[in-house]
Amino acid sequence: MANLIDIRGVTHAYRTPLGPLPVLEDLNIAVPEGEFCAVVGPSGCGKSTLTRLVAGLMKPDRGEVWLHGERVTSPRRTVGMAFQNPVLLEWRTILENVILPLEIVAPRMPRKDRVDRAMALLEMVGLKGFEAKRPSQLSGGMRQRASLCRAIVHKPDVLIMDEPFGALDNFTREDLWQTMRDLRAAEPFTCVLITHDLRESVFLGDQVIVLSGRPASTQFILNVGLPADRRIDVLYTPEATDMLHILRDQIRIAQGREGEVH
Repeated sequence: MANLIDIRGVTHAYRTPLGPLPVLEDLNIAVPEGEFCAVVGPSGCGKSTLTRLVAGLMKPDRGEVWLHGERVTSPRRTVGMAFQNPVLLEWRTILENVILPLEIVAPRMPRKDRVDRAMALLEMVGLKGFEAKRPSQLSGGMRQRASLCRAIVHKPDVLIMDEPFGALDNFTREDLWQTMRDLRAAEPFTCVLITHDLRESVFLGDQVIVLSGRPASTQFILNVGLPADRRIDVLYTPEATDMLHILRDQIRIAQGREGEVH
């Protein structure tokens, strides 16, 4: 399977009053088309920087980012993004929030087609009947569902998710993991997920990439190998438990706590 995302030898540092702050160093990541890649690592290691590079929101100091065989040098319309904060516009209804990307990337699309596309997604994530509500009238989990719909309404090549479930309670988070699983089954897409939750990475990911401490490079790659239609119960199987132990040990190594590795 061809790689949709290729990150080749990327090195990047932020400019600060005290001098350069290195965040990525010779980072190499390949994500095949249609796969779900979860990225974990210590806090502050450059995970969010990675998402901005893939989206074309910034350029690396060295190295290259390729998307669909084209070098990324500017923001891409074919990338959808979802963040921890849903960032929905209060002056627009949920439906109008979801169709916003279509107004930007497909301005000639008939209004009816935009609405039909958005309504199909809202129904898929359990928000049918809430399309006329304002964001403040929905719970945090419902707003995040709407945000996911908005991120994929224009059928992007890549969905980038930067800790989208981090602020939610455990029950809502697990419910949204299953929503993501169902969305992928209905509308296959390639995804890069940034997360601090190892259970989330194993449940959603086809592969989990562990970044080293800053400046980050690719420390370890775990191929998950669980069935695509996995249920939450799969996290309690011996296979998943073993993977979680491996990832916890890799995080300890990335944090410089090798002596605690079991």
